[in-house]
Amino acid sequence: MSDRDGPLPRLTMVGVPIDSMGVPSPGEPRVGCELMPGALRAAGLAAATGAPDEGDMDVRIVGREVDPVTGMFGWPSVAVASAAIRDKVAGMLRDGDAPMLLGGCCALVPGALAGARDALGPIGLAYVDGHLDLYDAATTPTQEAGDMSIAVVSDLGPLPWCEQVGAPLVAPARVALLGPADRAEAASLRSAMPEDLGIPVELPPEVLRAAGMANAGRGARDRVGDKYWVHLDVDVLDHHEFPATDYPNAAGLSLAEAGDLLRPLTTAPGMIGFSVGCYNPEMDPDGECARALVGLLGSVFA
Repeated sequence: MSDRDGPLPRLTMVGVPIDSMGVPSPGEPRVGCELMPGALRAAGLAAATGAPDEGDMDVRIVGREVDPVTGMFGWPSVAVASAAIRDKVAGMLRDGDAPMLLGGCCALVPGALAGARDALGPIGLAYVDGHLDLYDAATTPTQEAGDMSIAVVSDLGPLPWCEQVGAPLVAPARVALLGPADRAEAASLRSAMPEDLGIPVELPPEVLRAAGMANAGRGARDRVGDKYWVHLDVDVLDHHEFPATDYPNAAGLSLAEAGDLLRPLTTAPGMIGFSVGCYNPEMDPDGECARALVGLLGSVFA
């Protein structure tokens, strides 16, 4: 049986072709995760999910200089993209659409949540990701904006990004981190930990399995509240099943496990929007991973 107990808002696809890894210079061809929206469309995502498609936003992260304040590549363009994503998400929600953002990378999350909060007030977040993403300007090992998504959501930093989106974006008690497997590495790099910020739900893969994926998904749904966003980073998946990501995960979830975890979240009327990121089509020459991801999303939305 479905967990749905009311009508879902109308799911509508929008491409957000940004990539904060290996940031290109302006005018260079799109690369890496920037190619993700087109690859998922070509693999049949619209038909699999039944979602209309509004095409791609005109956004991009560019510039190889590391900003001394934010500690990231391409900061000015990250700010521009976040503002555009915020406006787009707020407008869609006010029009009755549930955005389905096709990244790109996790750097889309702060702008998306800012737009959702602008339109709907306080919201929750179910963040399904192989990483905690709590780095800031001083601790980031990569200088990528995507490393910092939950840090910005939580008003940890970097300060200019937090100020731009009006952080904190989600109350810590309404954040669920599902699938992170990098606690030891993050601690060694002096990253903040979820408990430092009051985030009560951090469920690594072994805990999810012990609880049962569907049970864990239902528990997260109940914790994040009556209006919440769901984000899926494909680096939460086992790299043997899904190798087409820049951050392969040997401890990740199977596709079937991810479906069982997501379904209680995506079939409930409290879900106001969804985003997916970090699939790299350049690592998937035969399109096998694109088809697998479309199959996963179809199974949780169709």
